[in-house]
Amino acid sequence: MDFTPDQTHDDIRHAVRTLCKAYPDEYWAERDDAHEFPWDFYRSVADGGWLGLTIPEEYGGGGLGVTEAAIVEREIAASGAGMGGCSAVHIGIFGFESIIEHASEELKQRFLPRVPAGDLQICFAVTEPDAGTDTTNISTFATKVEGGWSISGKKVWISNAKQAERMILLARTTPKNECGRRTDGLTVFFAPVDRDRITIRSIPKMGRNSVDSNELFIDDLFVPDEDVVGEVGQGFKVILTGLNAERVVAANAMLGIGEAALRRGTEYARERVVFGRPIGQNQGLAFQLAEAKIRLEAADAVLQKATWMVDKGLPCGAEANYAKWLCAEAGYQAADVALQVHGGMGYSKEFHVERYFREARLMRIAPISQEMVLNYVAEHVLGLPRSY
Repeated sequence: MDFTPDQTHDDIRHAVRTLCKAYPDEYWAERDDAHEFPWDFYRSVADGGWLGLTIPEEYGGGGLGVTEAAIVEREIAASGAGMGGCSAVHIGIFGFESIIEHASEELKQRFLPRVPAGDLQICFAVTEPDAGTDTTNISTFATKVEGGWSISGKKVWISNAKQAERMILLARTTPKNECGRRTDGLTVFFAPVDRDRITIRSIPKMGRNSVDSNELFIDDLFVPDEDVVGEVGQGFKVILTGLNAERVVAANAMLGIGEAALRRGTEYARERVVFGRPIGQNQGLAFQLAEAKIRLEAADAVLQKATWMVDKGLPCGAEANYAKWLCAEAGYQAADVALQVHGGMGYSKEFHVERYFREARLMRIAPISQEMVLNYVAEHVLGLPRSY
């Protein structure tokens, strides 16, 4: 690894920071309160050329790596946009890995060139109410019909479904009891979000309200054969594509939230005067802010290693999970400290740290819970018996 400054990366940071200045905290607070998708921000990101960043150049994309995608999302989050901003553009910046790696050339030619322009919105439809993170236990089923597949089932916690034209949909094509392995018999479809066959129901939630989360009820949705991604029955392998990369990109967003919160907390501690002195002069608060800074930096060191390993194509399941766990904890602690430093005003919406706190809390659950990360480390790193 080389820690000397990289001019390309510095240029990316500067460009994204400049773009985000047009969308201050007040903008994101308004979108969050109104439960309104940030369309103007989304279009600015598309116009800036950031969508399709990791899509190969032959399809009109940027042809860059996970490191660059991670830098973009971290800067977006750190600007104060938090997960509202990142989630609005995440799939466009980094979300087509399974298509790039496994889809037919015909499917890639049909859809990938549309991503950089920003006119193709998609969602991931994997999680189900009765399966959760037990992906192999999903019940959504695809039945073979002439020319394609008829799919019925239900999905939950599907972000961006209301805007989406297509979805990366995981379904069973062989009953689980007929499969030799529990990961067999799953297939990925790049399916249309047909409102005549899919009912979308919003989930009221704590935060990140500028991007919708939904339940999907799918009833005899037809998907043609040409929209199957990868081999029929081998969808679990397709879904795993880019998993480590996704975790390090998400971890960067987590650090960005922590950096935004720490910036707000430090400014308030410097400016707020009580008992004739800035509250930041009191070690009880100053030490909390200093510790939050140290934890963010420590998490970043592990994250940089994991990101470097992903771009080098090295096995890094452990490192990606370490980074996700550490960044989620560090980002959450920074948000919690920033809220505490603000005292009662931290609980109000005026200073924005309550929004950071709500969004930082989400990242201890998604894209994988802290407990599932510990399960992975216990089993695959320490060699302990599987606990679930």
